[in-house]
Amino acid sequence: MLPLEKIMKQVKTAAEELIEASAPKPGQVFVVGCSTSEVLGNKIGTAGSLEAAQAIFDALREVTSAHGLYLAVQCCEHLNRSLVTESEAAEKYCWEEVAVRPVAHAGGSLAQVAYETFNQPIVVEKITAHLGLDIGQTLIGMHLKRVAVPVRLSQNEIGAAILTAARTRPPYVGGERAVYE
Repeated sequence: MLPLEKIMKQVKTAAEELIEASAPKPGQVFVVGCSTSEVLGNKIGTAGSLEAAQAIFDALREVTSAHGLYLAVQCCEHLNRSLVTESEAAEKYCWEEVAVRPVAHAGGSLAQVAYETFNQPIVVEKITAHLGLDIGQTLIGMHLKRVAVPVRLSQNEIGAAILTAARTRPPYVGGERAVYE
């Protein structure tokens, strides 16, 4: 098992690099999907860890809070990849609440920790986030705005899990006469 401090450092570095590359505005949404099983070198969904989840959550919350971003944590496929976030974010973005409480084996360890740690947690079915990290191939794409752009980070793993990062941009419309900034 990797030391939790190393995992936290990897997560903070990845989150900071993604934020630097994306330049989000305060109040925008940072989504994360994470398999703690994969982080610890196991097959997704087989060996989740609340301890690793707490370390990852703490690192993400520290970084997103410092940048004024809302954090949304994706649940696993057993909860149809619904998300845990703060009630304030759901209210701002008009996300509809669903009736479920994530636990390690139905939602995932990170979602359970988020639900237990957020000030006013709420679970919502879907969102459109501005940027995100996918730790362990958990498939966050459905929760990103329509045009997602891959972001290459200095690291491509958190622990043993494959790391994918993305930002979003508005769609280009028009044609050959259109002018884009």
